[in-house]
Amino acid sequence: MPQPAEQSSRVRVDVWLWSVRLVKTRSTAASACRGGHVRVNGAPAKPSQVIGPGDEVRLWSHGVLRIVEVVAPLKKRVGAPAAAQALIDRSPPPPPKEVLASIPRRDRGAGRPTKRERRQLDRLKSPE
Repeated sequence: MPQPAEQSSRVRVDVWLWSVRLVKTRSTAASACRGGHVRVNGAPAKPSQVIGPGDEVRLWSHGVLRIVEVVAPLKKRVGAPAAAQALIDRSPPPPPKEVLASIPRRDRGAGRPTKRERRQLDRLKSPE
């Protein structure tokens, strides 16, 4: 049974994220959708949600927000140059390295902060 012309230009969001190389595997894309890390036109997306040209897809992955607009719905994984032509990247620029370096961080595995360290953090974070 032939599909209508509109349906042929639409594809599942998890397949599209994988085919334009925003995620490494399709199962990772589906997990991101189920976890609420993917939004299509501002609404949370299920892996099976269909998208088409003009839709905005927001993906939160590895601490980075990617905002892309669908130009071409791809059903199969393509090379990097073709994948770049299938989307328009509208992501905000990353913060400067100086800002990232100024954020205090605890060493991984250092445990909970002591009472003294917690007070110092509270003073640092206070709006006064």
